[in-house]
Amino acid sequence: MVLRSEIVRRILEARGISAADLESFLNPSLRDLAPPEDLPGLVAAADVVLDAVAAKKKVVIFGDYDCDGVCATAILVKTLSALGADVEPFLPDRRSEGYGMSDEAVARMLRECPEVGLVITVDNGINSVQQVADLRSRGIGVVITDHHLPGDELPEADALVDPKVAAPEEFSNLCGAGVAFLLANRLVSESKRRGTYDGPSIGGALLVLAGLATVTDLMTLLGQNRILVAEALRRFPVLAPVGLRELHIRAARSGGDRLTSKDFAFLLGPRINAAGRMASGMEALELILSDDREITRELARIVDGYNVMRKSIEQKMTDEAMSKIVPGAPAQVIDLPGGHPGVVGIVAARVLEHLGDEGPVCIIADGHGSARAPDWLNVREAFVACSETLSSFGGHAAAAGFAVKEGRLDDFRRLLCEYCAAHRGERVSTERAVDAWVDASDITLELADDLTLLEPFGEGNQEPVFGLRDVFFSDVKPLGIDGRHLAASLRGSGLRLVFWNRGDLVEPLRASGALPHTIRFRVVASGYGERHVELRLVSVD
Repeated sequence: MVLRSEIVRRILEARGISAADLESFLNPSLRDLAPPEDLPGLVAAADVVLDAVAAKKKVVIFGDYDCDGVCATAILVKTLSALGADVEPFLPDRRSEGYGMSDEAVARMLRECPEVGLVITVDNGINSVQQVADLRSRGIGVVITDHHLPGDELPEADALVDPKVAAPEEFSNLCGAGVAFLLANRLVSESKRRGTYDGPSIGGALLVLAGLATVTDLMTLLGQNRILVAEALRRFPVLAPVGLRELHIRAARSGGDRLTSKDFAFLLGPRINAAGRMASGMEALELILSDDREITRELARIVDGYNVMRKSIEQKMTDEAMSKIVPGAPAQVIDLPGGHPGVVGIVAARVLEHLGDEGPVCIIADGHGSARAPDWLNVREAFVACSETLSSFGGHAAAAGFAVKEGRLDDFRRLLCEYCAAHRGERVSTERAVDAWVDASDITLELADDLTLLEPFGEGNQEPVFGLRDVFFSDVKPLGIDGRHLAASLRGSGLRLVFWNRGDLVEPLRASGALPHTIRFRVVASGYGERHVELRLVSVD
């Protein structure tokens, strides 16, 4: 792959991609993946698992209901099934049991799988100190595979693999399915070395699952993750599990022969997540595990239906949340009685997007809360300061889940607002960044085509944003059946643009047609009609 655009070269240089790194960045390859054995604890974990398989122990893969957890569960179920293991998946119920190895989830797992001899966690378990101890006291082996931050004490498992505990730099940003993928590779290669497996390669389907989860779980798409995702997208049309291909056909309304990270981020990932938000996630897992096209076609319909349901509930909750915003408050703590707890995180993200960097947004429904925070605030640290009012919380700097103690909602709101008001001085500049300021004449199909070479886009490798100053709009009109979007042209250049979900700006922009604007946008090549450049607006000032 050769770059033709000097603008794109400058963008890559600004992002730290030197001329020496350009070839490997533009052409990510599996041959550049680091050996799985370099991940601390992985060799020991594989040995524990294979010894349990040899002893014909019942193995339970203890997963999670989100896309990362479902994909990680499927990776190890597919691998161990191929190796002849007696293996069964288990996903906790989001609403009644919560995330990870809660006491309720472990109790149900033991009831449903009383013969279990080994539990392998994926995408959870690093903070389940007491639950792991209880299982081992029953004579049940435990292997922890996770990618979340540990607490002060590590569980005393038979083996433990977590890049956040110990890992070389290239493995530090793996998701749960990425860790499971490396373990699966070791399990297969070691089984071949031991002479217990001589079957066909299963790596292609597992790679697709790891790549999908990496995008959906918002992992940094550089280094090892960039390779995983790029190769997963490349192999998807042929090697993806049958169910995922069926789901993509239903979601995209076509088979598609060239996927991008947007297919993972906006089509497949949200649908798998919706199954866990609206139900248990088991239909999504069964969709991935089944090889029967008729069964997967029906499961794809069900999973897609959960996404339709999720979007409807999300819209209603978002509208209600918007009506409860307190203008100027350092933090928005919004209770939505009767709302669905599986959607609170999405609603929080929507409200934060509307408010910009004013402060964090916390949405609560049925006692379960989710928070999203702007760049200037570490919301998990904020929750530490409010911990006396919370019965539980956890997460990351930008997103966290929590539960407020009964009767302490007002106290939580007060403490969080006090904390955010005290830390507002740490806010970063609100100047909207662009990767490059350009002239209208710079925006060509050559530029659009070169930008595709930077795929896959995602965390750590965002799709470039360009800026144009002093532009004038013409032919401004609503787009879509309900007029939710906006379409227009730039006067004097013939460039066409769309602004998704901003149909509300049609009349204001028509009224200001004689005034110059500054716009931020992404550049794509559109295939509607004659192939042309299209601007996808990010903001208008």
